[in-house]
Amino acid sequence: MKYIIYIFLILSFSIFSQENIETSPIKKTTLQVDKLISIDNFETSYFINHNVFYKKTTEKTINFSNIQLGTIKTVSVFNPLKINIFYKDFNTIIILDNRLAEIFKIDFNTKLPYRNISFVSTGYDNTLWLFNQDSQQLELYDYKLNNTRIKTLPIQDQVIDMTSNYNYCYLLTEKELLIYNYFGSLILKIKNDGYSSISENNKNIILKKDNSLIYLKKDTKNKIPIKLPNLLINQFFVTNETLYIYDTEILHQFQLKTN
Repeated sequence: MKYIIYIFLILSFSIFSQENIETSPIKKTTLQVDKLISIDNFETSYFINHNVFYKKTTEKTINFSNIQLGTIKTVSVFNPLKINIFYKDFNTIIILDNRLAEIFKIDFNTKLPYRNISFVSTGYDNTLWLFNQDSQQLELYDYKLNNTRIKTLPIQDQVIDMTSNYNYCYLLTEKELLIYNYFGSLILKIKNDGYSSISENNKNIILKKDNSLIYLKKDTKNKIPIKLPNLLINQFFVTNETLYIYDTEILHQFQLKTN
């Protein structure tokens, strides 16, 4: 009996004890933008300033704007050859190439069936993940053929954030984190313990809770706090093993020690 209790205690400790993920500072950079979107492996940065979308390389800076469509809600640069900009007020998405030239425009006000879109993210091929606010369903939408490849069951909760890669879509609601594959199957459901936003890198997830970040390793439910100095987290994302945190004035870079 004592042996069984001993084994149980060991297993409980291994399940519930979690060490922090350590970080080491790389550098700080002064930055004045409205919203930092991403920085890639080549140090190309993508950001929004005064409702204009910018792409800045080591050689030059280019931009795109369309003031007729109102305020930019989100930008996805997961596929830098097919960047999508979502103008929620006008229910419209613009697809840009790597030179920020417009290659496709999707105005859902003029398409049937009508969709009232609240979240957009990149899919594979010529697809976008859309969250239809009216039907409360997640769709994988082919914007060239104007059809829906898959559609999930209605989601009975308020969606607060969404991101994706070519194979998965991550939907953060007030109650849960829902992970779908490109067949539209729900493959993982995790309780939302106060998370407000989400970022994805190589299927690993970073969740923001208050002014802290939590690391969720791919294909697991193991949530590990990221050890950070006391700073304001306005935007955050990971490129490979580098964590970027923007506090509205300074861009902080940290090396993540996940192994």
